[in-house]
Parts: sequence; structure tokens; C-alpha cells
Amino acid sequence: MNKALCHLKDIWEEIGIPEDQRLQRTNVVKNHIKSLLDMMVKEEESLRQRLVSSIQTCRTDMEKLCLELQLNAFEEESGISMLQQENNIRTQVEALLKEKAQRMQQLKALLEQEQDLCDILCSGPYDLSADSVPTLEQLESFSQHVASQNTEKAKRYAEFADLKRQIILYMAELEHTPETSFEKDVVCEDEDAFCLSRDNISSLKLLVCQLEESKVENEARCEANREKIQRLWDRLQVPQEEREAFNDHMVSSRKRNLEALRAEVQRLEELKMLNISNVTEAIRSEIAVFWEKCFFSTDQRQDFTPYFSEIFTEELLSLHDAEIQRLKQHYEEHQELFDGVHQWEDSWRLFLDLEVKKSHRSTRFTNRGGNLLKEEKQRSELHKSLPKLEKKLKAQIDTWESEQDREFLVHGQKFLQYVEEQWELHRIEKEKEKQERHLKKSKQTEEDMLYGTAVRTPTKRRLLGTTTPIKTRKFNATSSISSATSNSSSRSVYGTTVCRSPGPRPPLSANKGCNKENEAQLKGSPLSGALLTPASPQTNFSIASVASTYSEF
Repeated sequence: MNKALCHLKDIWEEIGIPEDQRLQRTNVVKNHIKSLLDMMVKEEESLRQRLVSSIQTCRTDMEKLCLELQLNAFEEESGISMLQQENNIRTQVEALLKEKAQRMQQLKALLEQEQDLCDILCSGPYDLSADSVPTLEQLESFSQHVASQNTEKAKRYAEFADLKRQIILYMAELEHTPETSFEKDVVCEDEDAFCLSRDNISSLKLLVCQLEESKVENEARCEANREKIQRLWDRLQVPQEEREAFNDHMVSSRKRNLEALRAEVQRLEELKMLNISNVTEAIRSEIAVFWEKCFFSTDQRQDFTPYFSEIFTEELLSLHDAEIQRLKQHYEEHQELFDGVHQWEDSWRLFLDLEVKKSHRSTRFTNRGGNLLKEEKQRSELHKSLPKLEKKLKAQIDTWESEQDREFLVHGQKFLQYVEEQWELHRIEKEKEKQERHLKKSKQTEEDMLYGTAVRTPTKRRLLGTTTPIKTRKFNATSSISSATSNSSSRSVYGTTVCRSPGPRPPLSANKGCNKENEAQLKGSPLSGALLTPASPQTNFSIASVASTYSEF
């Protein structure tokens, strides 16, 4: 270091730098070296702190693992280095983690077997948590429990197979197909998937009794349907030939006969109501259209309860006819208001579409026929016309509400409230897009600063003010320029301290460029790997050229 300082002094004397500037430069060199040494000390101190922290963390983990595995605490070796101590504790922790993983893997396998048995036998789970580490004794006890569950499963399966054979036999005799989910599980599903709980075994026995009683119930149902069919045949004057074609089902009472009788009853009922239902459904369709035109809310629609009735009668038809007449009159009296609201909704949708196109304008590189200008003009016109239309509708709505003595609702809320909500949602969406663009730009800037994509670290000579080789040669050749540059300064990349520069004063454009680079460094993230802190107010030198890490140094 002394040799380098002597060499620098010789150079300064040869150049002719004044004594005060030489002292100043000497201080800069000393401070520069001191900063490097401080940086190395900090990095070595950081390494020591990391070792201490690792030892403490490993000790905590080891104590926790010993407690979980119910093992004796690990005795540390004394009289060894910090590195060896850290390595020993970390190795012990890894061994304990491996033991824990093996136990948890065995527990997981037993839990999976037990879960399958619980699903089949519908029994409760074994009292052993899946989150805690089991002891060896707990694992052995759990294994025996799983074996006993397998024995119980085999016993119940034999009983289930016998009951299933009886059920299938009865269903075949009664032409009965499985209807309930339980019956389908018994007859159709895989036997291995059936739940062999005690309740299910009891239900199987009960099903056998139910199938025995089903024959009597089918006969009663068939007889009731036959009487109903006879009455409808007479009321509808069904021809004798059509009745005779159905005689087979009027005698037998099996499953297929019951289904045929039900279908005939349904057909005759539909035939009876055919004319009334067709007219009523047509009026309902028309009512639904006027509900939309008049912006009826769900509650208003539900107030007309006959609309939801499935019992078609002459009285129901009369109620529908009166309702459609009332809706038509109501719409004609306030058609201008309703059309205005529809116009606002159409304009609003178009405005939103144009806003979306505007926000994605970067992807539209072509502008054939001046479409871009037309869309912008249309969007501007809508932005002006929408508030005017809203003001006009407000006056009409106030008149309507005073006449009707109730609030004018659009989609279940007041129209002006609905409009304000749409504008607010639009504003929030635009703000969100703006924030996303800003975030994306900031992220790109940070990446450029971090990886050097857009900002380059300035050299020491450039930071001190020299911008081009030509300027350097002029500095070496002309002493007058050297004296004129004693007041030049540059901004530190770590603070706002102004430090004197021994270099020549650059042009105004060069100063601007330098300031921009330093400002970009000031705003960016810290240099990778450096353990740096902001400079104190007393620091009067730039460390932009200092090595960023110990390894680089």
C-alpha cells in the first residue's frame, strides 16, 4: 500500500497537482482501502453469524425431534471448532429426520389400510393421530388392530352374500328392478364396494321382508289406477277399440303392468289439459317478455303466483289474460322511460367495448379506413352523451315514482344507484389496469437494474467526471483545464454527499447523463452479494468503483 501511495505521489508531482489536492487525493485512497477492509470484515462476521445461527437452529430441531421420537437428548462433543460442531449437530438432525420419516411412512400405510376397512365396515378410526410421530409400541398395537378388522370383514362378507342371493331371487319373481340407491348398491354394484356395517346387514334383512309385501301393494296400486283410467275413458269418450287394446294391463298386477297403467293415466290427464295448457303457456311467454321490457325484479315477478302454477284450469287462464293486459297498458304508458333505460344500457355496453379496445390499443398496429379515429370519436361522444341521458332519465324516473308511489328498479335496484355502481366499477377496473401497468413497468425496471440489462455500473473515471478519451487527453495536456475543474463534483451512489473530483468538468449533457446513471443506481436494488449500508453524512467520496463482494475483491 505504501509503495502504491508513493507511486501515486510521484505521478501527482509529475503532473503538477497542488499540495492541497494531493492531500485530498491521498485521503480518498485511504478511505477507499478502509472501506474495502470494512467490507471484508463484515462478510467474515456474517459468515460467523450464519454458523452460530445454524448451530442454534439445528439444536432446536434436534431437541424437537428427540421429543417427538421419545429419544434421549444428543450429547455434543466438546473442544471442537465451530465448523465441526455445526457439522455434527446437522448430521444428527438429518439422522433423526430419517427415523421420523420411516415411522411416518409406516403409519401412513397402516392408516390407509385402516381407512379402507373403516369404509367397508363403517367402523370408527383407531385412536392414533396421523400428524404426530408414533412410538414403536404404538405402531405394533396399530398393526394388530388392522389384522382383527380384516377378520371381521371376512365374517360379515359371508353373511352379506347369503342375503344378497335371497334378494335377487325375490326381485326376479316380482319383476322388481332396484329403485333406491341401497337396492342398487346391493344388486348392481360390486360386492367389494358394499359397506358391510351392522346397520346395512339389518337393512338387508328388512329389504327381504319388504319385497315379500310388495306384491300386495302392487295389486292395490294397479286397482286404483284402473278405476281412474275408467273414469277418464268415459269423460274423454275414448273408442272401444282403444280400450280393448289395453285389456292385458287391466287384469295383471305385476311391475310392468303398474308402469303401463301409470303411463296411461298420465297420457289421459295430458289429453284433458292439452288445450288449456297450450294457451296458458303462450301467455306466459308473452308475460316474460314484458317483464324484461319493464325491468321487473324477481320479487315483482314472484308476486304473480299463478305464473308458477302447474295446475292448468280455466280460472288460471283468466288470471294470465288479465295480467298480460295490465302489463301491456303499463308498458305503453311509460314506454319512453323504458326505452330510455334500454338505450342507456346499449350505450353503456358499447362504451365499455370501446374502452376495452382503447386499453388494448398496443396490439392494434393497423388502422385501415381510420377505424381507430372513428372508435375514439365514438367513445368520446358516448362519454359526453351518457351523463346527459342519465340526467334526462332521472327526471322521468322522478315523475314515474311519484305517479306509481314506488321506486323504479332495474335488476332489483334503483336505476340511479345502478348507474353509479356501473361507473364506479368502471373506474375501479381502469385504476386496476393502471396499477398493473405501473407494477409491470416497475418490475421490469428492477430486473434491468438487478441484472444490468438497461443500467450499467459506471467506472471510477467516468464517475469522477471524465466522459470521453478526448477529454482525458486534453486534461493531461493542459494545466489550465485541470485548475478549472477543481469545483466539479459527482453524486455518490449511496447518498447525497457531494464530493470533489480531481477530473475535468464535463459538458452539461455529460453531467446530466452521469446524474441519471447515479440516480438510477440510487433507486435500484443493492448490488448482488454486497453487504453495504448507506454512507454517513461525513463520507465525502464515491465507492461506485469498489468491488461489490468479497469474492470479486
